[in-house]
Amino acid sequence: MASGFILNRGVLTLGIHCQRVCRNVSLSQVREKKRWMKAYTHLMAKKLKLEGPPPPKPRSQQPHWDYHAEVQAFSSRLHENFSLDVLKTAFINPCYLQAEQERRKGLGVDSGTTALVLKDNVQLSRKGAGFTKSFLTDWCGASFPSLPSEGVESVVGHLTSSAVVTYVARNLGIEDLTMSAECPVPDDVLHSTFMAVIGVLQESSGAEQTGLFLRDFLVTQLIGKDLFDMWTVINPMGLLVEELTKRNVPLPEPRLIRSAGASTVLPLYFVGLYSNKKLLAQGPGETLAAAEDEAARVALRKLYGYTENHRPFDFSPLQQHQQPLIQSVSSN
Repeated sequence: MASGFILNRGVLTLGIHCQRVCRNVSLSQVREKKRWMKAYTHLMAKKLKLEGPPPPKPRSQQPHWDYHAEVQAFSSRLHENFSLDVLKTAFINPCYLQAEQERRKGLGVDSGTTALVLKDNVQLSRKGAGFTKSFLTDWCGASFPSLPSEGVESVVGHLTSSAVVTYVARNLGIEDLTMSAECPVPDDVLHSTFMAVIGVLQESSGAEQTGLFLRDFLVTQLIGKDLFDMWTVINPMGLLVEELTKRNVPLPEPRLIRSAGASTVLPLYFVGLYSNKKLLAQGPGETLAAAEDEAARVALRKLYGYTENHRPFDFSPLQQHQQPLIQSVSSN
């Protein structure tokens, strides 16, 4: 009993000592956010809504920018041997030179003493555009020998259009290096800059390497594209008749193969085209005329070799083509 009394007294003494120690310790709660942050964030959001986003700034006017290093990195990133001095000229557009001269006049700088010793990319752009068009025309003619000249022109026009070229140029990082009077860079300026880069590559590495560059970056944009999305044919049945007449094939005869929901709001018809008792193609449509036109387009795709299941384009490098030849020669 005496031992129990001593134990209870010891516990009581320890509790009083702990209370004294805890009174001397001060604890502060941290919220991790300042009190002024909510009002400041609300004010900035309201200002952004009223004034709109700030105007974009060119990459050259932002910090940590070395133009020479960026141009050299552009050449190394693409694994191409550009002439750096000529490549810098390819990024200088006439609108930039004109805007720079006007800016200097506004500042009162004498144009005679501080003249711009820069050359624009007009000649390089013309040279690159001409080579691009000739290469793509030859490539389409070799890949699709049955395709008529109108179809080849439409495919080449699609690949050299502003939408396709600017898409490729932006993904290659050409927009950040382009010297333009406006920001963001307009599509026509970016298009001419890309063609100027092609002209520089032709001067630096030759026509063969430039052709491989165009094949890898422009021709690949044909993947997943339908022929008649690029080539607008108003009368596909008339074009099919002309093509079959050139090949001495009997004219096609449209026949209704099957239909569904003819008396509903959404009917569906399947029309087949027969020539010499053989089915050339079949196509669906909401009306008989639409189904006949679609069947004619399917038949034209088969004649031109541009079907959905056609042989994939060959984008392999030249070394893979030369290696089996070297092995076969060495084995003999």
